[in-house]
Amino acid sequence: QVQLVESGGGLVQAGDSLRLSCTASAAGRTFSSTDMAWFRQAPGKEREFVAFINWIASRTNYADSVKGRFTISRDNAKNTLYMEMSSLKPEDTAVYYCAAYYSGSYLLPSAYKYWGQGTQVTVSS
Repeated sequence: QVQLVESGGGLVQAGDSLRLSCTASAAGRTFSSTDMAWFRQAPGKEREFVAFINWIASRTNYADSVKGRFTISRDNAKNTLYMEMSSLKPEDTAVYYCAAYYSGSYLLPSAYKYWGQGTQVTVSS
């Protein structure tokens, strides 16, 4: 069982920055050996992929909509996943979730076995 807890969301203005964090705890499984990702879900929309990072942080992938503005990173010593978000836009408004990869295409929610409860990010224009 892996427990994920997100934090760092809030209400900001367009152009502002935020840093999201996701702290992991696991029994019988280590955060440092698990690929991780951020997804987001806006009201009335499906959950969508935002960013992915492999277990050793040697590989990252981003959705086109956030490329160049968001940066995913991790600190395995602290069991924590991060996402730095800059130049935020109103269309970035959503609940952001961190997820632990299990199997399949990393772009799809179905590939992730464990999810956090989400943190709300609201960007006003």
